Amino acid sequence: MTAIKLSLLELATICKNSDATAAIARAVEGAQYIEKRGYHRIWLAEHHNMPHIASSATAVLIGHIAGKTNHIRVGSGGIMLPNHTPLVVAEQFGTLESIYPGRIDLGLGRAPGTDQLTAMALRRNNLNTSFYFKEDILELQQYLDTDNVSAKVRAFPGEGLDIPLYILGSSTDSAYLAAELGLPYAFAAHFAPAMLAQAVEIYQSHFKPSSVLQEPYTMICVNIVAGESVDEAGFLSTSLFNMFAGILTNLRKPLSPPTEKPIYHGIPEIEQAVQNMVKCTFIGTEKEIREEVMAFAAQYHADEIITTNYIFDNAKRLQAFDIIANALL
Repeated sequence: MTAIKLSLLELATICKNSDATAAIARAVEGAQYIEKRGYHRIWLAEHHNMPHIASSATAVLIGHIAGKTNHIRVGSGGIMLPNHTPLVVAEQFGTLESIYPGRIDLGLGRAPGTDQLTAMALRRNNLNTSFYFKEDILELQQYLDTDNVSAKVRAFPGEGLDIPLYILGSSTDSAYLAAELGLPYAFAAHFAPAMLAQAVEIYQSHFKPSSVLQEPYTMICVNIVAGESVDEAGFLSTSLFNMFAGILTNLRKPLSPPTEKPIYHGIPEIEQAVQNMVKCTFIGTEKEIREEVMAFAAQYHADEIITTNYIFDNAKRLQAFDIIANALL
Protein backbone atom coordinates (compact mmCIF):
# COMPACT_ATOMS: atom_id res chain seq x y z
CA MET A 1 0.00 0.00 0.00
CA THR A 2 1.40 3.38 -1.01
CA ALA A 3 2.14 5.67 1.92
CA ILE A 4 -0.17 8.63 2.20
CA LYS A 5 -0.51 11.45 4.67
CA LEU A 6 -3.74 11.73 6.64
CA SER A 7 -5.07 14.99 8.07
CA LEU A 8 -8.23 16.55 9.48
CA LEU A 9 -10.36 19.54 8.48
CA GLU A 10 -12.05 20.99 11.56
CA LEU A 11 -14.82 23.62 11.57
CA ALA A 12 -15.53 23.56 15.32
CA THR A 13 -19.11 22.61 14.50
CA ILE A 14 -21.59 23.32 17.28
CA CYS A 15 -23.69 20.32 18.29
CA LYS A 16 -27.37 20.36 19.17
CA ASN A 17 -28.04 21.70 22.69
CA SER A 18 -24.44 22.90 22.94
CA ASP A 19 -22.47 26.10 22.34
CA ALA A 20 -19.26 27.53 20.89
CA THR A 21 -17.28 26.91 24.07
CA ALA A 22 -18.05 23.20 23.92
CA ALA A 23 -17.42 23.08 20.17
CA ILE A 24 -13.96 24.57 20.60
CA ALA A 25 -13.17 22.20 23.48
CA ARG A 26 -14.27 19.30 21.28
CA ALA A 27 -12.01 20.56 18.48
CA VAL A 28 -9.07 20.68 20.90
CA GLU A 29 -9.78 17.17 22.15
CA GLY A 30 -9.95 15.91 18.58
CA ALA A 31 -6.64 17.58 17.72
CA GLN A 32 -4.92 16.04 20.73
CA TYR A 33 -6.36 12.65 19.84
CA ILE A 34 -5.35 12.60 16.19
CA GLU A 35 -1.88 13.90 17.09
CA LYS A 36 -1.33 10.71 19.10
CA ARG A 37 -2.64 8.62 16.19
CA GLY A 38 -0.16 10.06 13.68
CA TYR A 39 -2.32 12.42 11.65
CA HIS A 40 -0.14 14.91 9.80
CA ARG A 41 -2.06 18.17 10.29
CA ILE A 42 -5.29 19.75 11.42
CA TRP A 43 -6.72 22.66 9.48
CA LEU A 44 -9.38 25.15 10.58
CA ALA A 45 -11.78 26.70 8.07
CA GLU A 46 -12.88 30.33 7.95
CA HIS A 47 -16.66 30.80 7.94
CA HIS A 48 -18.78 33.80 8.90
CA ASN A 49 -22.38 34.54 9.87
CA MET A 50 -23.01 30.86 10.57
CA PRO A 51 -24.44 30.36 14.06
CA HIS A 52 -23.39 26.71 14.26
CA ILE A 53 -19.74 27.13 13.19
CA ALA A 54 -17.20 28.41 15.74
CA SER A 55 -14.16 28.88 13.48
CA SER A 56 -14.80 32.44 12.24
CA ALA A 57 -11.71 33.86 14.02
CA THR A 58 -9.58 31.24 12.32
CA ALA A 59 -6.11 32.51 13.28
CA VAL A 60 -7.15 32.77 16.93
CA LEU A 61 -8.41 29.19 16.94
CA ILE A 62 -5.26 27.96 15.18
CA GLY A 63 -3.17 29.47 17.97
CA HIS A 64 -5.40 27.93 20.63
CA ILE A 65 -5.16 24.43 19.16
CA ALA A 66 -1.43 24.72 18.49
CA GLY A 67 -0.98 25.69 22.14
CA LYS A 68 -2.89 22.60 23.29
CA THR A 69 -0.90 20.17 21.12
CA ASN A 70 2.79 19.32 20.78
CA HIS A 71 3.92 18.55 17.25
CA ILE A 72 1.00 18.17 14.83
CA ARG A 73 0.91 20.84 12.12
CA VAL A 74 -1.92 23.36 12.57
CA GLY A 75 -3.16 25.72 9.91
CA SER A 76 -5.94 27.20 7.84
CA GLY A 77 -8.07 25.34 5.42
CA GLY A 78 -8.39 28.09 4.66
CA ILE A 79 -8.03 31.75 5.25
CA MET A 80 -10.32 33.43 2.71
CA LEU A 81 -7.73 35.90 1.47
CA PRO A 82 -10.11 38.39 -0.22
CA ASN A 83 -11.60 39.03 3.25
CA HIS A 84 -8.26 40.31 4.57
CA THR A 85 -5.29 42.41 3.56
CA PRO A 86 -2.15 40.39 2.80
CA LEU A 87 -0.20 42.40 5.37
CA VAL A 88 -2.57 41.47 8.20
CA VAL A 89 -2.43 37.79 7.21
CA ALA A 90 1.38 37.91 7.08
CA GLU A 91 1.52 39.46 10.55
CA GLN A 92 -1.01 37.04 12.04
CA PHE A 93 0.66 33.93 10.68
CA GLY A 94 4.11 35.34 11.30
CA THR A 95 3.07 35.66 14.94
CA LEU A 96 1.72 32.11 15.00
CA GLU A 97 4.90 30.75 13.40
CA SER A 98 7.01 32.68 15.92
CA ILE A 99 5.11 31.10 18.82
CA TYR A 100 4.89 27.61 17.29
CA PRO A 101 7.90 27.35 14.94
CA GLY A 102 7.77 24.72 12.23
CA ARG A 103 4.11 23.85 12.82
CA ILE A 104 1.99 26.48 11.06
CA ASP A 105 0.35 26.13 7.62
CA LEU A 106 -1.34 28.87 5.63
CA GLY A 107 -4.00 27.57 3.28
CA LEU A 108 -5.60 30.28 1.15
CA GLY A 109 -9.00 30.37 -0.50
CA ARG A 110 -10.77 32.79 -2.84
CA ALA A 111 -14.39 32.26 -1.71
CA PRO A 112 -15.94 34.53 0.93
CA GLY A 113 -16.81 31.72 3.32
CA THR A 114 -20.20 33.30 3.83
CA ASP A 115 -23.13 35.05 2.12
CA GLN A 116 -22.80 38.15 -0.03
CA LEU A 117 -24.07 40.61 2.58
CA THR A 118 -21.59 39.35 5.14
CA ALA A 119 -18.84 39.39 2.53
CA MET A 120 -19.63 43.04 1.92
CA ALA A 121 -19.33 43.73 5.64
CA LEU A 122 -16.00 41.90 5.80
CA ARG A 123 -14.64 43.62 2.70
CA ARG A 124 -16.10 47.07 3.51
CA ASN A 125 -18.39 46.97 0.46
CA ASN A 126 -15.56 46.09 -1.93
CA LEU A 127 -16.52 42.78 -3.50
CA ASN A 128 -13.88 43.20 -6.22
CA THR A 129 -11.18 41.84 -3.89
CA SER A 130 -11.77 38.29 -5.13
CA PHE A 131 -10.51 39.33 -8.56
CA TYR A 132 -7.07 40.05 -7.10
CA PHE A 133 -6.50 36.66 -5.50
CA LYS A 134 -3.28 35.98 -7.42
CA GLU A 135 -1.92 39.46 -6.77
CA ASP A 136 -2.75 39.17 -3.07
CA ILE A 137 -0.93 35.85 -2.84
CA LEU A 138 2.14 37.34 -4.50
CA GLU A 139 2.00 40.30 -2.13
CA LEU A 140 1.70 37.95 0.84
CA GLN A 141 4.67 35.93 -0.39
CA GLN A 142 6.68 39.15 -0.66
CA TYR A 143 5.89 40.11 2.94
CA LEU A 144 7.16 36.70 4.09
CA ASP A 145 10.26 36.78 1.89
CA THR A 146 13.74 37.63 3.18
CA ASP A 147 14.11 39.88 0.11
CA ASN A 148 11.54 42.34 1.47
CA VAL A 149 14.05 44.06 3.78
CA SER A 150 14.31 47.19 1.63
CA ALA A 151 10.54 47.65 1.21
CA LYS A 152 8.69 50.58 2.76
CA VAL A 153 6.05 48.21 4.21
CA ARG A 154 7.21 45.07 6.01
CA ALA A 155 5.57 42.35 8.12
CA PHE A 156 6.81 41.89 11.68
CA PRO A 157 6.64 39.09 12.71
CA GLY A 158 6.46 37.37 9.35
CA GLU A 159 9.35 38.50 7.20
CA GLY A 160 11.82 35.70 6.52
CA LEU A 161 9.76 33.00 8.23
CA ASP A 162 9.16 29.64 6.58
CA ILE A 163 5.36 29.51 6.47
CA PRO A 164 4.21 27.12 3.73
CA LEU A 165 1.36 28.34 1.54
CA TYR A 166 -1.35 26.13 0.04
CA ILE A 167 -3.96 27.02 -2.57
CA LEU A 168 -7.46 25.78 -1.79
CA GLY A 169 -10.20 25.39 -4.33
CA SER A 170 -13.36 23.74 -5.55
CA SER A 171 -13.08 24.69 -9.23
CA THR A 172 -10.57 24.78 -12.07
CA ASP A 173 -9.57 28.43 -11.51
CA SER A 174 -7.63 27.64 -8.36
CA ALA A 175 -6.08 24.58 -10.00
CA TYR A 176 -4.54 26.71 -12.75
CA LEU A 177 -3.29 29.23 -10.19
CA ALA A 178 -1.73 26.64 -7.88
CA ALA A 179 0.01 25.06 -10.88
CA GLU A 180 1.26 28.42 -12.14
CA LEU A 181 2.66 29.44 -8.75
CA GLY A 182 4.13 26.01 -8.00
CA LEU A 183 2.25 25.64 -4.73
CA PRO A 184 0.49 22.66 -3.11
CA TYR A 185 -3.18 22.32 -4.04
CA ALA A 186 -6.04 21.20 -1.79
CA PHE A 187 -9.40 20.41 -3.39
CA ALA A 188 -12.65 20.64 -1.42
CA ALA A 189 -14.26 17.43 -2.61
CA HIS A 190 -16.04 17.04 0.73
CA PHE A 191 -18.77 19.45 -0.42
CA ALA A 192 -18.00 20.31 -4.07
CA PRO A 193 -16.89 17.14 -5.86
CA ALA A 194 -18.16 18.01 -9.34
CA MET A 195 -14.90 19.40 -10.75
CA LEU A 196 -12.49 17.18 -8.82
CA ALA A 197 -11.18 15.13 -11.73
CA GLN A 198 -10.82 18.11 -14.06
CA ALA A 199 -9.17 20.33 -11.43
CA VAL A 200 -6.66 17.71 -10.33
CA GLU A 201 -5.72 16.90 -13.92
CA ILE A 202 -5.18 20.61 -14.66
CA TYR A 203 -3.06 21.11 -11.57
CA GLN A 204 -0.88 18.07 -12.10
CA SER A 205 -0.39 18.54 -15.86
CA HIS A 206 0.23 22.32 -15.73
CA PHE A 207 2.39 22.38 -12.60
CA LYS A 208 5.49 24.57 -12.77
CA PRO A 209 8.29 23.83 -10.28
CA SER A 210 8.96 26.66 -7.85
CA SER A 211 11.43 27.49 -5.12
CA VAL A 212 9.15 25.78 -2.59
CA LEU A 213 7.93 22.75 -4.55
CA GLN A 214 9.54 20.77 -7.35
CA GLU A 215 6.62 18.44 -8.08
CA PRO A 216 2.86 18.82 -7.66
CA TYR A 217 1.50 18.06 -4.21
CA THR A 218 -2.18 17.13 -4.29
CA MET A 219 -4.41 17.16 -1.23
CA ILE A 220 -8.07 16.11 -1.39
CA CYS A 221 -10.60 16.70 1.37
CA VAL A 222 -13.33 14.06 1.66
CA ASN A 223 -15.92 12.96 4.19
CA ILE A 224 -15.14 9.72 6.02
CA VAL A 225 -17.62 8.17 8.45
CA ALA A 226 -16.14 5.10 10.12
CA GLY A 227 -17.80 2.71 12.52
CA GLU A 228 -17.39 -0.72 14.08
CA SER A 229 -19.85 -2.11 11.53
CA VAL A 230 -21.15 -1.00 8.17
CA ASP A 231 -24.60 -0.52 9.69
CA GLU A 232 -23.24 1.64 12.49
CA ALA A 233 -21.23 3.79 10.07
CA GLY A 234 -24.32 4.21 7.91
CA PHE A 235 -26.36 5.27 10.91
CA LEU A 236 -23.73 7.75 12.08
CA SER A 237 -23.50 9.24 8.57
CA THR A 238 -27.07 10.57 8.75
CA SER A 239 -25.82 13.48 10.89
CA LEU A 240 -23.63 14.52 7.96
CA PHE A 241 -26.38 14.06 5.38
CA ASN A 242 -28.91 15.97 7.47
CA MET A 243 -26.43 18.82 7.92
CA PHE A 244 -25.91 19.10 4.15
CA ALA A 245 -29.68 19.03 3.61
CA GLY A 246 -29.96 21.99 5.98
CA ILE A 247 -27.34 23.88 3.98
CA LEU A 248 -29.10 23.16 0.68
CA THR A 249 -32.54 24.18 1.97
CA ASN A 250 -31.20 27.16 3.94
CA LEU A 251 -32.55 25.61 7.14
CA ARG A 252 -29.20 25.39 8.90
CA LYS A 253 -29.17 23.63 12.23
CA PRO A 254 -26.48 22.52 14.67
CA LEU A 255 -24.89 19.12 14.19
CA SER A 256 -27.63 16.74 15.34
CA PRO A 257 -27.87 13.13 16.50
CA PRO A 258 -28.17 10.50 13.76
CA THR A 259 -31.58 9.43 12.54
CA GLU A 260 -32.88 6.10 11.26
CA LYS A 261 -33.29 7.68 7.84
CA PRO A 262 -32.12 11.06 6.51
CA ILE A 263 -34.66 13.75 7.35
CA TYR A 264 -35.22 14.42 3.64
CA HIS A 265 -35.99 10.77 2.81
CA GLY A 266 -38.68 10.59 0.16
CA ILE A 267 -38.08 14.10 -1.23
CA PRO A 268 -36.36 13.34 -4.57
CA GLU A 269 -35.07 16.85 -5.25
CA ILE A 270 -33.27 17.09 -1.90
CA GLU A 271 -32.10 13.48 -2.07
CA GLN A 272 -30.43 14.13 -5.42
CA ALA A 273 -28.94 17.46 -4.34
CA VAL A 274 -27.43 15.95 -1.20
CA GLN A 275 -26.10 12.99 -3.16
CA ASN A 276 -24.38 15.36 -5.58
CA MET A 277 -22.65 17.12 -2.66
CA VAL A 278 -21.50 13.95 -0.89
CA LYS A 279 -20.17 11.90 -3.80
CA CYS A 280 -16.75 11.93 -2.16
CA THR A 281 -17.97 10.40 1.09
CA PHE A 282 -16.69 7.07 2.38
CA ILE A 283 -18.72 5.10 4.90
CA GLY A 284 -17.85 1.81 6.55
CA THR A 285 -15.47 -0.16 8.72
CA GLU A 286 -11.69 -0.21 8.58
CA LYS A 287 -11.87 -2.63 5.65
CA GLU A 288 -14.14 -0.49 3.47
CA ILE A 289 -12.28 2.70 4.35
CA ARG A 290 -8.91 1.19 3.47
CA GLU A 291 -10.04 -0.27 0.15
CA GLU A 292 -12.17 2.63 -1.05
CA VAL A 293 -10.10 5.60 0.13
CA MET A 294 -6.78 4.15 -1.01
CA ALA A 295 -8.26 3.37 -4.44
CA PHE A 296 -9.61 6.93 -4.58
CA ALA A 297 -6.23 8.38 -3.61
CA ALA A 298 -4.49 6.30 -6.26
CA GLN A 299 -7.01 7.33 -8.92
CA TYR A 300 -6.30 11.03 -8.35
CA HIS A 301 -2.62 10.69 -7.43
CA ALA A 302 -3.32 12.27 -4.05
CA ASP A 303 -0.39 12.80 -1.73
CA GLU A 304 -2.61 13.56 1.23
CA ILE A 305 -6.17 12.83 2.26
CA ILE A 306 -7.89 15.33 4.54
CA THR A 307 -10.96 14.00 6.29
CA THR A 308 -13.88 15.73 7.90
CA ASN A 309 -15.64 14.26 10.92
CA TYR A 310 -19.28 15.18 11.49
CA ILE A 311 -20.12 12.41 13.92
CA PHE A 312 -22.40 13.72 16.68
CA ASP A 313 -21.45 11.40 19.55
CA ASN A 314 -17.97 12.40 20.75
CA ALA A 315 -16.90 8.88 21.77
CA LYS A 316 -17.91 7.59 18.32
CA ARG A 317 -16.13 10.55 16.71
CA LEU A 318 -12.87 9.69 18.46
CA GLN A 319 -13.32 6.02 17.67
CA ALA A 320 -13.73 6.94 14.00
CA PHE A 321 -10.36 8.71 14.10
CA ASP A 322 -8.86 5.40 15.30
CA ILE A 323 -10.56 3.35 12.58
CA ILE A 324 -9.46 5.78 9.85
CA ALA A 325 -5.89 5.82 11.14
CA ASN A 326 -5.79 2.02 11.24
CA ALA A 327 -7.08 1.91 7.69
CA LEU A 328 -4.85 4.52 6.07
CA LEU A 329 -1.66 4.89 8.10
